[in-house]
Amino acid sequence: MTIFPYTPVEIEPTRIAVIVLQSDETIERDMIALRGDADLFFTRVPSSQVVNAATLQSMADHITASASLLPETLNFDAVGYGCTSGTAQIGVDEIHRLVSEGTKTTHVSEPVSALIAACTHLGLKRLAFLSPYIESVSANLREVLAKNGVESPEFGTFAEAEEAKVVRISGKSVLEAAQQLCRSENVDGIFLSCTNLRTLDLIEPLEASTSLPVISSNLALAWHLGRLSGVSEAMVGPGRLFSTRD
Repeated sequence: MTIFPYTPVEIEPTRIAVIVLQSDETIERDMIALRGDADLFFTRVPSSQVVNAATLQSMADHITASASLLPETLNFDAVGYGCTSGTAQIGVDEIHRLVSEGTKTTHVSEPVSALIAACTHLGLKRLAFLSPYIESVSANLREVLAKNGVESPEFGTFAEAEEAKVVRISGKSVLEAAQQLCRSENVDGIFLSCTNLRTLDLIEPLEASTSLPVISSNLALAWHLGRLSGVSEAMVGPGRLFSTRD
């Protein structure tokens, strides 16, 4: 047997992790597409295929355990919880507490805080809000946004209560619905809610056709995680959110 000496790595990479819902088929693909210089890690949290207040709240019982499945030897620059409506239901502060109890991280984010930060960055106050879910699920999220200075005067939904159907809503359907919502002059941006809704390829076409900034749950979360990491190229992406500088 030969034992070889080795030199340890001197420069640690930027590390970003995302807690993904068990039912989500989209966010990992999007985050990988939006990855810049960061190392990405994923873990899963149990979640129901039925989306309502009770099932969203039930995830709170599992977030810390899911975060603890990330490599315990690592310190993360930022960890994201990948559920927009779940964050609104459980609460931003509680999400941050539950994630921080499960893993070592400098920052925690989720799509709600990320969206609010993105709206501040772009100077948006009135969103055309498109949701895949039944109205009662989105009502809580809209209320949270309003309390943080972001109104949604134009709201539309596909009225789905099953997660497996959300991911199969066509891009054409999303594009047409969003374009219809923003015909009003009472909005200054578009929000495509839900980490499982397939929207990443629609950001630039929608911005081109509406002349409005477009933010999706996954785009906002990736952007915010990158900013929290302190590395400008940690996450990169399309649209005005990533191209607009401070």
